[in-house]
Amino acid sequence: MPRWFRPQAGSRVGIDRRRFLYATGGFAGLALINPFKDAIEVAAQTFPNNPFTLGVASGDPLGDRVVLWTRLAPSPLAADGAGGMDPVRVPVEWRVATDDAMQNVVRSGTAYAEPEFAHSVHIDVDGLQPAQWYWYQFQAGSEYSPIGRTRTGVPRLTPMSRLKFGVVSCQHYEMGFFTAHGHMAAEDLDLVLHLGDYIYEDGRSPTLPRQHNVGEPMTLGAYRIRHALYKTDPHLQAAHAAFPWMVVFDDHEVENNWASRFDENGNPPDAFLPRRAQAFQAYYEHMPLRAAQLPKGPDIQLYRRIQFGDLALLNMLDTRQFRDDQACGDGTDIGCAEALDPNRTILGAAQERWLKTNLAVSPTTWNVLGQQVFFAQRDFEAGALKRLSMDSWDGYAPTRDRLLNTVIGANVRNLVVLTGDVHANYACEIKANFDDPTSATIGSEFVATSITSGGNGVDVPTNAGLLYAENPHIKFVNTQRGYVVCDLTHERYQATYRVVPFVTTQGAPVTTRASFVVENGVPGVNPA
Repeated sequence: MPRWFRPQAGSRVGIDRRRFLYATGGFAGLALINPFKDAIEVAAQTFPNNPFTLGVASGDPLGDRVVLWTRLAPSPLAADGAGGMDPVRVPVEWRVATDDAMQNVVRSGTAYAEPEFAHSVHIDVDGLQPAQWYWYQFQAGSEYSPIGRTRTGVPRLTPMSRLKFGVVSCQHYEMGFFTAHGHMAAEDLDLVLHLGDYIYEDGRSPTLPRQHNVGEPMTLGAYRIRHALYKTDPHLQAAHAAFPWMVVFDDHEVENNWASRFDENGNPPDAFLPRRAQAFQAYYEHMPLRAAQLPKGPDIQLYRRIQFGDLALLNMLDTRQFRDDQACGDGTDIGCAEALDPNRTILGAAQERWLKTNLAVSPTTWNVLGQQVFFAQRDFEAGALKRLSMDSWDGYAPTRDRLLNTVIGANVRNLVVLTGDVHANYACEIKANFDDPTSATIGSEFVATSITSGGNGVDVPTNAGLLYAENPHIKFVNTQRGYVVCDLTHERYQATYRVVPFVTTQGAPVTTRASFVVENGVPGVNPA
């Protein structure tokens, strides 16, 4: 871990309802649901323990600003979900410096941690220099947070020679230790993309290496406890403190395989949407997101774009909130006609238009999609028939076709799709027609394995031969745990798969399993 990062000693978790403070020296409140209407006094509170048990984080870097995050929770796993905090507003001082000793402070201010937002603080610090490392720290009363490090982005069209970031997904607390996050914290990166399944919503499984402390969350307080449990992990805290993150959710932040207004079990929307609203609020409260991502009931504006100079346009997608329900009963299916219905969508009409426009007018060398579910076709059936996943883009093939037609028609440069969800590493070529291996290659997909989900994993899965035979556009598959490091220049995009041999016990080393390169102007993946 970075030498300057010193996590606080562990604690416990909890929380409750709705209000957030967005500040850049001052503050402005945004009220949604307020169960503490009478608890409005400002308190210079003393704490039974250091309240920064969940660490610090930063995110969504722009050329002159970045979001800083923390949450006050001296007893993070408290059963009421309040983190051991009283229902009062608490002033939180913050400082940004150019050195890890916090001596040369360049920005500072006071924000207010609100009980309605679980005493989380999101600060959009502006007035920073582009492409610079900064260190930051919070103070509440006489207590100090760990020191975090962050980096600003690069303004649009500014010449930029290199960008290096990590890609992670699927961190099931019960299935193992987040050792890979600790290794990633020591990498030379500019930022991290988390592509979903930050938490898992299932109940306790006493036979696994670690246990969820409560059953499946259905309320805001329970979702807060689940997020806080994950945030107490020291490796995850180290990775957050080392780099700015860009995050999007997948399904388990709410409920397995949910789709738009529908949960996995077929409950009516009026039963599911209140749960979705509470899950979204807890997600926001625990992520370094801007006020633009503040949920409005069961809705959240999570898809967004950040451009890194003239080098890369990064579009972070939401493939859950606006999709149609999975075709043919979900799972995998052979010959599902519903999956070919052009009226069905995985993005929703507004997000699809937004993405097509972004790609069509992009001036950057690389056009990157950060998203959740497998993009390329993936056939699981030997022979002429195709067995496809209805939860992936295969279950919404017309949406994929429309997007790829835009890429072809607008001569979009260097499309790279980044994916999580499937607990495996993949490197794929994106074809104009996946049923014709000789058709043009028009992009590349790099799929990042899980941090822990699925357990230890194996180097070569038992179905690898079938996957290669039925999907010649798939060039690599591996189910060990770890992360992907993406290293971009104007000449090439390199994806390096970093893996650990086990997660069910601590102390696993990290090694490089494979590395692939995409050359500028030459779509397709090649061994580095």
